[in-house]
Amino acid sequence: MAFPRAYRRMVAAVLGGLLIVAGMPGPGMAAVNREMADYLAAHPGGVAVSANEISYGDGAVLVTLREPVGTYALADCPYGWYCFYDRPNFGYPRGKLSDCGRQNLATWQWQFRVASAHYNISSGSVTFYYGTTALFSVGAGNRVRADAAPYRDWANYVNRPC
Repeated sequence: MAFPRAYRRMVAAVLGGLLIVAGMPGPGMAAVNREMADYLAAHPGGVAVSANEISYGDGAVLVTLREPVGTYALADCPYGWYCFYDRPNFGYPRGKLSDCGRQNLATWQWQFRVASAHYNISSGSVTFYYGTTALFSVGAGNRVRADAAPYRDWANYVNRPC
């Protein structure tokens, strides 16, 4: 059965319009892009690797901007990493590291921002420092610190012996 030429053109125009609309970012995506741009402007040196994640130091540190749905106030650091959060009770943004040794958090624009922490590695620990003064630790024996108080937002170094 052959359709008239005018009918085929109308169907093609409607389907083409739907494809164009489907490919456009919605209002939610614009907010995500703005959030990413604002974060990178305030914390330069990172590279966006997804709509919600930024890599610093070629993947040495990954920053996740928003928590996955359903993880509010939960320690959700992926296995093999230790994470630090911008807010108490594991509030995002979240930074995550896995490297050993002493590291300057300023390298990744994370100095003076640690408000809670989660250690999700099978052994060892990590200590958060202000200069050379140890503030607190999390590790295999005490995996979470929901609030870094009285040292909230003091840490500028971390050390994970391996």
